[in-house]
Amino acid sequence: MLKPAIAVAAVILTAPFAVAGPIDSACVRSERGARNPALCGCVQQVADMTLSRSDQRRAAGFFRDAQQAQDVRMSKRDADNQFWDRYKTFAAAAEAYCAR
Repeated sequence: MLKPAIAVAAVILTAPFAVAGPIDSACVRSERGARNPALCGCVQQVADMTLSRSDQRRAAGFFRDAQQAQDVRMSKRDADNQFWDRYKTFAAAAEAYCAR
């Protein structure tokens, strides 16, 4: 009976550390994210489910410079278009999953 309790405690104690990632870090440093770190953690969880680590790092740059997102969205490069499709899927999932 004690072992399940220890396992649950371990998950609870390590959960905040598991959430940290490029999206979470960029979000928390942003003006809006600083007011809602729980939302940033939720968005990171969705990013972990929908984006590669490389895509997450690229998307994190959008928090610092919104023009980057616009440049990618308007790009004619196939790689940028493929990334944008993945990013849109992530953004829609984050909005649906994290909206409160």
